[in-house]
Order: sequence, then structure tokens, then C-alpha cells
Amino acid sequence: MPQNEATVHKLDTAQAPAYRQAPHNVEAEQALLGAVLVNNEAFYRVSDFLLPDHFFDPLHRKVYEITSSLVRGGKIATPITLKTFMGPDQDIGGLTISQYLTRLATEATTIINAADYGQTIYDLAIRRSLIQIGEEVVNVAYDAPVDMPPGEQIEEAERRLFSLAESGRYDGGFARFSDALKDAIDMASAAYQRDGHLSGLATGLDDLDRVMGGLQPSDLIILAGRPGMGKTSLATNIAFNVAKNYRFEIQPDGTPKTLDGGSVGFFSLEMSAEQLATRVIAEQANVPSYKIRRGDLMEEEFSRLVTASQDMQSVPLYIDDTGGLAIAQLTARARRLKRQRGLDLIVVDYIQLLTGSGKKGNENRVQEITEITTGLKALAKELNVPIIGLSQLSRQVESRDDKRPQLSDLRESGSIEQDADVVMFVFREEYYVKNRMPKEGTEEFFKWQAEMESLAGVAEVIIGKQRHGPTGTVKVQFDADVTRFGNLARADHLPAQM
Repeated sequence: MPQNEATVHKLDTAQAPAYRQAPHNVEAEQALLGAVLVNNEAFYRVSDFLLPDHFFDPLHRKVYEITSSLVRGGKIATPITLKTFMGPDQDIGGLTISQYLTRLATEATTIINAADYGQTIYDLAIRRSLIQIGEEVVNVAYDAPVDMPPGEQIEEAERRLFSLAESGRYDGGFARFSDALKDAIDMASAAYQRDGHLSGLATGLDDLDRVMGGLQPSDLIILAGRPGMGKTSLATNIAFNVAKNYRFEIQPDGTPKTLDGGSVGFFSLEMSAEQLATRVIAEQANVPSYKIRRGDLMEEEFSRLVTASQDMQSVPLYIDDTGGLAIAQLTARARRLKRQRGLDLIVVDYIQLLTGSGKKGNENRVQEITEITTGLKALAKELNVPIIGLSQLSRQVESRDDKRPQLSDLRESGSIEQDADVVMFVFREEYYVKNRMPKEGTEEFFKWQAEMESLAGVAEVIIGKQRHGPTGTVKVQFDADVTRFGNLARADHLPAQM
């Protein structure tokens, strides 16, 4: 070979990228399998989180899969019992399958190390999955079809990453009762020191807070009502009250710790962010929202709007008004908000507008709602925040004389009622009585007028289910012009009459 060609060949070899094999540890897999074959109790130290797919070596994958089946079936897994299911014709580096299994058992480490080896295998499997997702993200980005926007690629990548993060979490299991008891005492202490003595987030409606103790962390709270009852208005009022009262302190590690109120994520699948903001500012400035939309404002009203908007600039209320959001996308965005800006309350308006992960043609609506409510409850527990999910009610309410809603009125009620920790209904009898106005001047009209006066501005929040408290009805004040719920003046709170 000529000198110059040899030199070029050397340079090419030196500059060629080194071959990188996917991260794995065959020795850890052998050690764990050996420990399990020697003492099947070692299996229970890893079975919570370790799956056959987490093993790199195909043979080890098969050994672990068969071992799992035997142990879970109450049978003994040893080199002798496994041999029956492995097949005799395999050659592993000059060893038969029987010899290889026997070597695994004879060279095994102790059962004490099983969990550590299992975690090593799991971590390496996660890294391999990350590499695979990364490669697919790059390939899709290069070869994406014209009708696939980058945003959709990002959502899909996030969905797969968070799915990977949740698929094999091994931080669960039993907790000591003493640890749970300490958490309960800490919660009671925090409630005692907080304004209003609430263990959860204050809604701003005192009577409702007294019954519920505030919005409790990890609770799925369903707020339901027929159209026109004001369920979106109530959810908006609660969300803004929580965000407005936000107070925090910086901990030694530099992270903020919420002292009161909280940061709120509002998923508005029906209304735009602008419409939602109009409702909030109308309530805070005490200006009817229809006047804001028309621009029919007096100077004093416009001044109140400006002042209210300035006061609201720093309120940690974040709105996502993406329509047709999937439960997986909502989950990913909530996690991102929690990580980037903090999150203490989630509101979803409303859950029937969410979609599941399955294709619509292969899944009926009840199954889809079940997936959605189960996903919301799991998210509430994972992020340790309350989630308020708004829900529609079926039309059967309208066919009854007493139109107060019941649990059975929830649409697709099976999963909603089952997964929810709290179910609340908004009911305004004034809405129905107003539509029954008789002819003016008649005796019925004067009775109707008296009834309207007694019902004007009064709404009921009916607590139909509550896991950790009583059920019942709380009366609140409702101002329809500015869509504001407030505390209703009670006779026992009024000053003494002279």
C-alpha cells in the first residue's frame, strides 16, 4: 500500500466514531437471577418494579419471566424446575441451559443484595428506553410528514417520556404507620396555624370551607351542574381566591414552600383564556361582564377595571385553553407547570371535553370517561394537589319536580362517582322559578314575585359525596351580573336588631 494511502487509512480509522453499545450489566443480571434461584424470597424484593423487559440479555429475560410465573403460582423456581420450560437445545458459550442455570445458582450473591442489583438493572433499562425515544424523536424530526406540526411531535415525545417515568416506579410500597401518623399530626399543626384553621386550600366561601376543611391535597373534586347554574363561575371564583391568597417562603434549598393560597393551573377546554379573564376581572372590579364585552363602560367602571387588572398582574393563575386536550397531554402539562412554576390546585373545565388515549372507534365513551377520571385521580395523588373537575349532568334532572341534582344525575356517573373524593352540585332554584313567570297582575304572579324575592341571589352548593366529611347543602350568594359567588349573610352573623 502506498505511503499516502496508508496515512489516509490511519486517519480514517482514528477519526471514526467509537462504537457505543446500549448500557447494560450482564453480571448484575446473572447475580440477581442466581440469588432468586437459590432463594425465591429474593424475587419479592424486586417484583414490585422489575419486569422481564428490563433485562438486556434475551435469555435472562426468559429466565426471569418463567421464574416470575412459577413463584407467583406458588411453585419453586430452581435450575431443575426451570429446565423443563427452557428447551434443551440452547448453547450458551459452550454450556447447556441446565449447566448455565446451575452456574447462576452456584455463583449467586446473597439475597441481601437482590434489591440493589434489581435497581441497577431497572435503571439501565430506563436509560436504554431513553436512548430509543431520543433516536425516534430525531428520526421523526428529520422525516416528519408535512401535516405533522412540530408541536404535535413535542407532545408525543413528552407523552412517551412521562409514560416511561410512570411505567415502573419503585418508590411505592408499604409505609410505617408511625410515619403516616407523623404526617397526619403535621397536617393538623399546619391547619391550626393557618388562617381559618383549614387543613386544605381555602375556597373563599366560609361555609363551604367549614364543611370541607378546604380543598384537600390529592383529592379529586367533581363540581357538577346543569347549564346556567354557574359551575364555571364557581370554579373560576375558587381558583382566583386561591391564587390571590398565595403566600410562600424560600426554604434553605432555594425552593418555595407554600404558606397560604397557592399557584393554580386552569385547563379551560370550553372557554378561551380571554373569556375566562373577562369573567375574573368582572368579578374583581364589580363590573358586569356584558358591559366589558360591549365596551359600554362609565369612566368610574373603566377606572375600576384598570385598578383591578393592575392588582391581578402578579396572581399565579395559569390558563391553558387548548381544546380537545387528551388526558395524557393534560397530565404532561400539569407536571411541567409543577416543575417550572409550582402548582397547588388544578381546575379542569370540563372533563367531558377531555379525550382518552385510545382511538375513538375502538373505545366507548364510558370507558373513555373511566380512563379520564382514573387519570385525574392518579395525577392528584402524584402531584399531591387537589383537582377540581367540572362535569355535566344528564337531562333527567329537568324531568323531576324537584330539580336538585343527585349523584345518579352525573353523566357516565359510574366512574366519576367512584373515583371522586368529593362530589358537589351547584343549584340555583331562582333559575327555574324565573322561567315559570305567570301573567302579570294575577294572584299567581304576586306569589311568584314573592318567591323570586326570597330566592334572588341565593345559590346552593350541594355536597353529595365526601370521603372525609359530612354531606349536606351550603347556601352561598350569587351575583349573576358579575358571575361572583360570595358568602351569604346569615342570621346568626348579623348585628343585633335594636
